[in-house]
Amino acid sequence: MSIDETPVLDNHLHLDPDNHRGIDAVRDFAHLGGTHLLVVNKPSWHLGVEVETGDDFRYGFDRTVEIVSEASSELEGRAWPVLGVHPGLISRLVDDRGFSPDEARDLMRAGIDVAAEYVESGDALALKSGRPHYEVDEDVWDASNAVMRRAFERADDLECAVQLHAEASEDMTEVTDWAADAGLPAHRVVKHYASGRLEGPIPSVMSEKDRLETAAERGAPFLMETDYIDDPDRPGAVLGPKTVPRRVAWLLENGHEDAVRIAHVETPKRVYGIETEETLERA
Repeated sequence: MSIDETPVLDNHLHLDPDNHRGIDAVRDFAHLGGTHLLVVNKPSWHLGVEVETGDDFRYGFDRTVEIVSEASSELEGRAWPVLGVHPGLISRLVDDRGFSPDEARDLMRAGIDVAAEYVESGDALALKSGRPHYEVDEDVWDASNAVMRRAFERADDLECAVQLHAEASEDMTEVTDWAADAGLPAHRVVKHYASGRLEGPIPSVMSEKDRLETAAERGAPFLMETDYIDDPDRPGAVLGPKTVPRRVAWLLENGHEDAVRIAHVETPKRVYGIETEETLERA
């Protein structure tokens, strides 16, 4: 199998609609064989919005939906938006803006509720939530977990997935137990920026060779991502938009055809209900 014979999905990246590469990054991805994207809204404050109400999140959500529509026109497959609230917002609210943890929790849950409206209308595919990946006070941690649990509740209502930004771990079964308490099955919970081994959520594996090799050898469901941030102030941060196609080609060259099918056909269908082969328009 060659890369021209398979869908190629980057499960988590960001596109800046105004200030950096935007659609040029999508063209780079497509040029090397990339076909499908899940585009996650950038944190609200990165777009110059200091949120006060749930409705204040709409600007970032709307701009993401717009650039995803543009991105789809550049792909042989298509792109989908993933919308939600970056868990790092709680530190910005509490540490920089004087919110109490409970006030921050309520505002962030309101943002999740607004993102859920976009999923319900068909304008977004999934929700994003999580908790800080760095040390925080216990009350901030508890508030963050409450936001994440709200995302699970809304995802259950909508029968959609939740992408999580959270601490590095190889066992997050407690989190998928919380999701199950809300009615959301574990395969609808995705750990963004994952290693190749994870218990609980579906790992969205950062596309570094060692992590991918571990995931491929396990044979369990996984996805691939770059977490490309499209930030002009951090041009070398995380991985570039060409990385997933290059790593798919590398996996195929090394005999991991089954892993490629798992990551780019079977797992996207199981997690999100999307058909990457049926949405692929190749001659």
